[in-house]
Formats: sequence, C-alpha cells, structure tokens
Amino acid sequence: MTIHDAQPDLSGAHPFAALGLAAPFVRAVAAEGYSTPTPIQAQAITHVLAGRDVLGCAQTGTGKTAAFVLPLLQRLSEGTRTGRIRALVVAPTRELAAQIGERAAAYGRNTGLRHVVIYGGVGQRAQEIALSKKPDVLIATPGRLLDLIEQRFVDLSGVELLVLDEADRMLDMGFIHDVRRIVAVVPKTRQTLLFSATIPAEIASLVASILRDPVRIDVAPKITTAEKIEQCVYFVARADKRALLTQLLETEGAERSIVFTRTKHGANRLAEQLTRAGTAAQAIHGNKSQSARERALEDFKNGRTPVLVATDLAARGIDVDGITHVFNFDLPNVAESYVHRIGRTARAGAAGKAIAFCDAEERPLLRDIERFIKKRIPVVGSDALGSGVASALPAPSTASGQAQQGHHPDAPMQAKRDPRAPAMPGDSTRPRRARRYRGARF
Repeated sequence: MTIHDAQPDLSGAHPFAALGLAAPFVRAVAAEGYSTPTPIQAQAITHVLAGRDVLGCAQTGTGKTAAFVLPLLQRLSEGTRTGRIRALVVAPTRELAAQIGERAAAYGRNTGLRHVVIYGGVGQRAQEIALSKKPDVLIATPGRLLDLIEQRFVDLSGVELLVLDEADRMLDMGFIHDVRRIVAVVPKTRQTLLFSATIPAEIASLVASILRDPVRIDVAPKITTAEKIEQCVYFVARADKRALLTQLLETEGAERSIVFTRTKHGANRLAEQLTRAGTAAQAIHGNKSQSARERALEDFKNGRTPVLVATDLAARGIDVDGITHVFNFDLPNVAESYVHRIGRTARAGAAGKAIAFCDAEERPLLRDIERFIKKRIPVVGSDALGSGVASALPAPSTASGQAQQGHHPDAPMQAKRDPRAPAMPGDSTRPRRARRYRGARF
C-alpha cells in the first residue's frame, strides 16, 4: 500500500472556498466564526472532496472534525439521496459522537441532509425512531451500533463514506474487534477516512486492510506539552489540596477550569465541596448517567458551571474551547495522561495554565512525568501559597541545604537523579511502594 504526502493548492479568494468547499458550506463555516483553516483542514478537505482515502494523524483540538464533516457533507449533497445511510462515522465515546453530531448540524444546515447520533447508556427507542426517518449520515459508538445492526434497525449496505475517528482510543477501550466487525458489513467499494493521534501496530494493520492508496496527513505533534501552556507544581499536603484549589480558583482568574482527580468518588466529593464553598462545580465520570453527563458538559460549555471535575476516562472526547486552567488535583498514574490532561487548555492559539498538586506520595509520579515530557515543571515555593494554606510541603533542598525555587526536589540541576537511588529528605515513598502506586487503575 502506498501512502502519499498531502500538499493541496490553497489558492483562491476565500480560504475555505479555495479548498473546494461550495458556498453553502463556506457560509456555514463563516457563521461559526472560522475564517482560516487549521492545518488538518487545509490538508484534508481537498483530498476528501476528490474521493481519496485519508489517514489523518491528528489529535483532538486540531480541527479534525471539520476536516472530515465538511467535505463529507458536500460529497453527499452533490450525490443522489437514496433513502439509505450513505455515510457512517464511528467514534469511541458518547461525548465525541454527540460533538460530531453538533458539527454536522451546524455545517449541514443549508443542505437538507439528515443525520442521527446513536450511542449506548440511554434507551434505544428514540434512536430506533430517528433511524426510521432514513438519515443520510449515521454517527455512532461501536457497541450500540452493533446492537442495532443485529436487531436489524441499521442497514449499512448503502454506505459510501466510512469515517473512523480516534482509532487509537477505540483500540485502548477494547473496541478494535467491534470496529473490524462494522467494517465487514459496509460495502467494500467506498471512501474511507481514518483519524488517530498515534499509529500503534494494530492500527497500522487496520489501515493496511481497509484503506486504499490513502493520502497520509500528519499534523499530530509529538507527545509533548504545548508551548503556550504555563505549567507549575505546588508541593502540598494531601489534606490541604482542596483549600489550595479553592484559593487558586479565586486568585488565578480561572474562568473555565477542568480539575482532574484519580477516582470517581474523589471527583464527586471534590465537586460537592467546591459547590458548598461557593464555586459551582460538577463531576463527570463513568458512573454518571448519560443525561447527567450531557447536562454537566452543557453547563460547562455555556458557563453556568465554571469548574468541571473529571476522571481521565470520563474526560475522553471532551472538546471545549476557552478552558483557561487545568488543575491536576491528583497526579496521574501514567505519565502520558498528564500530557493529554493539560492539552485541554491552550487550544487554537490561546494561552492556558496547568497547575499540578503534588503530595509526598506523588513525588515518584512527578519524576515519571518530568522524564516523559523531558523538562522540569517549575515549583511554586511555599512562600507563594499565602497564609490560607499553612501546611504546604516545604520547598525541596539541595545537598548544601539551600532551597532551589523552581526545580524538582529529587533532581537538582547539577546532577540528574538516579531513579534507583534512595528517597530524598521529605520523600516518604519507598521505590517498591511507588511501583505499586503507579500501577493502580483509574
């Protein structure tokens, strides 16, 4: 299989018109406030309109949804309505499927094309009724889609365009075999678009088996932290984390914040505590009903709830503009999760701030994160906490006893700490215990 590089011609009067989009779609994009295509849009739209298969390496927040929804809708509008599903978009989470549906509604408002979004966690009767109205586009999560196929509520024999979004997340969530079953029931003669932030071996195998002579578009950054994100870490006793968070939400000018906790119970408790303290907050996690999750997300988007407390798995697929702050109330057990967490801010050229809290037991996790991102996260010393949080952990010391503001306690500037070395003063976590702690599941 040959994968070609993408270098579209961007000449033309209007940036989106120059990509080949027709006037109704240019107007729809303008109505949404977009004037300049993102890199993934600039590279993908032309090739999708030309009928090419596309492999897009792009993360959430790069504008990839518009990169496939816009040309997909235009191709359908130029064809003949058949009364059957002509385009299928498969997404890993309910939240992402719903967001793709929102974009389809916004971009297709002038076309008369119909779309339906289906996902699990809710009753299927309303989805059955919507499917009976013969939509042109079906947006679905894998599990519910297979259920409805088996019950003969969904017929994919008329699919002309297939989109697999965030394929690596579907792999992580155990959906890859479901995806292969879905691919097996759509026509072999079709256009296929696959988007994935990373291309592990199993995704590469999927690409080789379902894409025909694809154009590869790679705009995914290396796994690193965004340059416009201002990062810092506070060393604070676990018992004082909530007081510090309450203080920083007030003093940092946090307009819209996501706070990450390690557990569902912790998210619930923290959201309740913040609300009682006068800061409206809602928790979002896997134990919440779908309707509760949708309400929380909508309140967060429209500003009624300025703070969303989330677990890692629940936050997958959340794509909200204008997040000014990300707080790592609990450090993640997996270093890569830190990058994905703080990537919720500083999108589309905006600035953002990521603030981490680290108690004594979490210092090994902080070392893992810094090794992964290949940089030190500046430490805010205890003198910066103010009198409201009296028992913050002391600033780390070097061998000479001098406090080093802005550097990791276990990695002085003059020598990189050997991870096998004994714990430094103030680090109460032994290496063996740290390994067990890092291995905990979310």
